[in-house]
Amino acid sequence: MPHIELDNPLPGITGLLAYRPETGRPLSELVEVLLRGPNGLSRGERELIAAHVSELNSCRFCASSHAAFAAAQLPEDHVHTPKLVALLDIATAVVESGRAVTSELVAKAKETGASDVEVHDTVLIAAVFCMMNRYVDGLATWAPDDPEAYTAMAARVVQEGYTRPL
Repeated sequence: MPHIELDNPLPGITGLLAYRPETGRPLSELVEVLLRGPNGLSRGERELIAAHVSELNSCRFCASSHAAFAAAQLPEDHVHTPKLVALLDIATAVVESGRAVTSELVAKAKETGASDVEVHDTVLIAAVFCMMNRYVDGLATWAPDDPEAYTAMAARVVQEGYTRPL
């Protein structure tokens, strides 16, 4: 049960965004740019970064939803490239602390072909999802138990994005 009355039945972050649209809209717009805007990484790869960070932070709603969003946008035979692995290492460091992102981690990512924008966006995706995970769990929002709920959410996000009306 959420710590506060949200006046809506929506799970996880969706309930929080609907509760305070004046803060929810800019958060949604930021996530739209980071996970769906132009980038050298595919949408599915960026969703994997969000899911990875959320899993490390033990945020069940965000980890489950973004894993489903990634699966909906990646080919079944998707293999993590060395570049994606290096960027996931950077995201892992961000979960520990921004200062844990070392020049060695960045150099490794660049050696695998990561651009400055991809490194930048990986750090920002990881930082934003650390915040989102704490927001979702800090207010004790609920998460569906049925995996099909996340599949349905994925279909909507893939089709309509993050800034659609709730």
